[in-house]
Amino acid sequence: MQNRETNTDFEVRSLDTGCINESKLQHQWYHNIKYLIVGLLFGIVFVKAEVISWFRIQEMFRLQSFHMYGIIGSAILVGMLSVFLIKKFNIKTIYGEPIILSPKKFNKGQIYGGLIFGFGWALTGACPGPLFAQIGTGATVIIVTLLSAVAGTWVYGWLREKLPH
Repeated sequence: MQNRETNTDFEVRSLDTGCINESKLQHQWYHNIKYLIVGLLFGIVFVKAEVISWFRIQEMFRLQSFHMYGIIGSAILVGMLSVFLIKKFNIKTIYGEPIILSPKKFNKGQIYGGLIFGFGWALTGACPGPLFAQIGTGATVIIVTLLSAVAGTWVYGWLREKLPH
């Protein structure tokens, strides 16, 4: 077993882009209403586009339909374009704070994590994005999937220092 030095606080935080970009601004509670509205609209789009449909997800994993691949592919393209534009024009947040995109190193843990994520997605018919929309449409059994996702996130946080990064 090889000796590994412990990560410094900055190194550990740099693994999570969200931690680097956390805002130092303090807002009143009602500033979060905009996120609620965007979340509700996002959920409606998910429902209307059938992104949350268990049947559509199963079609994707059985290679029977292009529907979900088209949605995921277009989301990847939008994400790539967004990151390109943020870097090229040094775009800041709506409050003028810089957006820091730290480089990520590839490691085999990403393959294992992706496989576990994909297996869970195929088995449950849900990934984290549409969970709340599925629950909102009345598929209350998805609460089990939500609780499992929260438990999985907790386990990862607990084991994080022992995992290869």
